[in-house]
Amino acid sequence: MSSDAISFALNSPGYLRFPSTRILAESFDRVGGHVETLPTGHLVFYRPDGRRFLAADPAGHPLHECEWESTGAEIVSLKRARVRLDWGRWIGIKPCGLVNETGLNLTSRPNWQRITRDDLRAMAAGALRVPIEEVRWFYRDEDLAIDPKGIATIRQRKDALYVLDGGGFDTMRFMACMGAMHWDQIDFLPVVELFKSLLPGTGSAVFELIRGLYDDQNKGRSAPRVLRYRGIPTYPSEAAFRLFAAFFTPQPLDNEDPLTAFMNPSTSHRIAWLPAQDLPVRYFDESQGLCLTVKNGTVQKATLAEDPTGLPYVSSIGRPVLPLDRSLRVEGSRLILRDRETEISLPLNPDLLVRPSPPDECPVSPVDWRTVFVEGVPKIPAAEAFEAVPLFPEDDAEISELAAQPFVADYLDDLEEQDHEVGRLRSEAGRVCIANGDAVISTCIRFDRPRDYTVNVRYFAYAQRQAQQVWTQCAEVQRWDWLKRIRMVATDTWEEPLASRELYDLIYQWLPYDLFDSSTTMRTIVARLSHMLRRGGNAFVVGPVHLGGHLAQDRSRLLVHRDQSVASLPTVLMHKTILPRARLKPGLTLFHVGRL
Repeated sequence: MSSDAISFALNSPGYLRFPSTRILAESFDRVGGHVETLPTGHLVFYRPDGRRFLAADPAGHPLHECEWESTGAEIVSLKRARVRLDWGRWIGIKPCGLVNETGLNLTSRPNWQRITRDDLRAMAAGALRVPIEEVRWFYRDEDLAIDPKGIATIRQRKDALYVLDGGGFDTMRFMACMGAMHWDQIDFLPVVELFKSLLPGTGSAVFELIRGLYDDQNKGRSAPRVLRYRGIPTYPSEAAFRLFAAFFTPQPLDNEDPLTAFMNPSTSHRIAWLPAQDLPVRYFDESQGLCLTVKNGTVQKATLAEDPTGLPYVSSIGRPVLPLDRSLRVEGSRLILRDRETEISLPLNPDLLVRPSPPDECPVSPVDWRTVFVEGVPKIPAAEAFEAVPLFPEDDAEISELAAQPFVADYLDDLEEQDHEVGRLRSEAGRVCIANGDAVISTCIRFDRPRDYTVNVRYFAYAQRQAQQVWTQCAEVQRWDWLKRIRMVATDTWEEPLASRELYDLIYQWLPYDLFDSSTTMRTIVARLSHMLRRGGNAFVVGPVHLGGHLAQDRSRLLVHRDQSVASLPTVLMHKTILPRARLKPGLTLFHVGRL
């Protein structure tokens, strides 16, 4: 145990942000706090009552911080926590930070005076098609109330995840939520909602905390507590399975492969998870802006905080394809980071005991993801690259332009399965333009056959993230020739004279919010749209409701097949089941337009 590392962790400015933990650090030895050194050298700092308040790597760099509070007689609960991501950003966790209330009038039901809390749970279980045990798990007696007038109040509690802009809770942005954990007794694996909003590395950093608390709570037990995946409903995915399996081991279910059983929503909650023996652990090297993830002596991942791609480097061991052509290897005392033909050599901490890497047998792909940018990838600040995910406000603040785009793109994907005409026109389109849809480019690109795509880019960090996703989808089907037919161009380049424009079979266009109030701009956009579409072509356009009047004025060339309020789309209504106060820009409308 290094006393220097302990002092460094407790006394370095900014490492402890909660008032109670700073006070505890100042009197750590006097009040009976203690430190445990794990076999990997990592440090865990405990309060006098045995609850952890800080975890750090062997050098004392913080990994997570916990603040506890007394909530009743001999009851101590987690008040909030911070977890550090590989690239330095801090994420906050507020237990029960998101509480939604629903009112239900029971007076129309026979004998409503006899309705009990369990009756309410049974109604919810029937409506949600989940076992009543799951409803009982998440809806405690204090969450259900029936007043004398027959009005039932149902409270839904969720743990909220926040981006902490300054490292603390003073300035925070809502990011996602998950089933309300029992932090004082970890007893299930949670469903994360709005998972597409998670910043890179959030899942593993949060599970590092969950596993740490779980281990604390299982000390001295004859057998560790069995965990199960719980949620209303569950959303099983391979990504969730891989995350869980990094920290816990799934037990076979009726001799069925655990992944197969997990991917079935009817059986995913039945799988028993027990603590894994070998855990991924992280090491920070702040002088190099580097974070390493190591498991069983093998470096699995390396992240540079100032990397403008917003991507980690990963081990090639056991991979048929290198994610985004980025790999790492250990040679002697050095770490070699490779991005296609470019290599970076960094010295490793001599105290870090890791195995040398075997020969790299995973080939580089034929096409670099960057080639989709016609003029090359613009310079993007690393923080913007890592944070290029849609964030939604938890209150009634207006949802941003970029965050609103997935509602339409996902709706069109769903509509294609229900409306054969929409499916036909999207399938038959050979030349497609995506304009200002920087958060949903990969959703608008189909991977069933080769097509020519021109993508008008405005927000480069989001477009870069989408280009990486498009590369990943091409890698899955091994069709690199399709990737070569995708061209991303900056807005200034794309806005060229009408006479030189190409004609498109299909256009997806999101009008920038800052142009909504300009009638002149609306007329110009309609004129461009009619010149860019071939005869018989179609466009899905998102803009202000009054855009419909401008489209109607060009009846000789354009026909509005339908218009829909974006706020009424099923994808938005589904989102409001998570965040009921969600609010879009007033009048935001989706138009389906055809070229005559």
